[in-house]
Amino acid sequence: MGGSAWSVERFEEQRPQLRAVAYRMLGSLGEADDAVQETWLRLSRTDADKVDNLAAWLTTVIARVCLNILRTRQRRGEEPLDVRVPDPVVSPAGPDDPEHAAVLADSVGLALLVVLDTLAPAERLAFVLHDMFGVPFDEIAPMIERSPVAARQLASRARRRVRGQAPPADTDLARQRDVVTAFLAAARDGDFDRLVTLLHPDVVLRADGGATRTRHTTVITGAPAVAAQATTFGRFSPFARHAVINGGAGVVVTAAGRPLSVMAFTVSGGRIAGIDVIADPDRLHRLDLAAFTD
Repeated sequence: MGGSAWSVERFEEQRPQLRAVAYRMLGSLGEADDAVQETWLRLSRTDADKVDNLAAWLTTVIARVCLNILRTRQRRGEEPLDVRVPDPVVSPAGPDDPEHAAVLADSVGLALLVVLDTLAPAERLAFVLHDMFGVPFDEIAPMIERSPVAARQLASRARRRVRGQAPPADTDLARQRDVVTAFLAAARDGDFDRLVTLLHPDVVLRADGGATRTRHTTVITGAPAVAAQATTFGRFSPFARHAVINGGAGVVVTAAGRPLSVMAFTVSGGRIAGIDVIADPDRLHRLDLAAFTD
């Protein structure tokens, strides 16, 4: 097998892992794909036969590509001052689907991605690579031009923030769906008191509705406020179809074959602790929702 063909084959073997790293680093599916493509271009300009551990080499390259993207965002102030709902990974797979266990194992919730967006680029890289992919700090340190001890401290600081802001999600998808189904029914019926009982007291609703004068995500906190908001979109409940979103329970709302919104729920302790909504038509158009619009 020629060197070029060997490189392509080995790269394709690593592509899912590289995309997973990039998605967790960037929270954007499009940018993750761009980072993977840039990593391939760098490999194509390298003599792959001289790379002892190609998987580690590729992970280092894509981590540095993502770090540059994050730093560019920071310098240009491209990210809004408030939170942004990250790109969701949407699947119609159900709890009885044999592939669901694999989907869940490789997932990262939107609520966690929101917290990751608040981290400094070096903190995010250290946390993602070490805590999510098991990369040793000795290998992380050169990427961020820090010592291994400093890299460990960055990851530890990020870990504390994640634990404080991203509630641990329940792992039983069927039970998550039961809670979401009850929430949709209560919203449809306008049952405010029932909605409040289904919501965590500190629940956070984040919604990207698309082009507005501010173009910023709407954030609503607290069970009463979120319950009140839920009653206003209860009329769309009959059009909601269950989905797996980033490994957790969610719904895709469609009407006349057109997606209206994607809603991801974080269920923690049997109550809804977070709701992330994308209703921006431009963002919905970029998602693969064909399975829900047939």
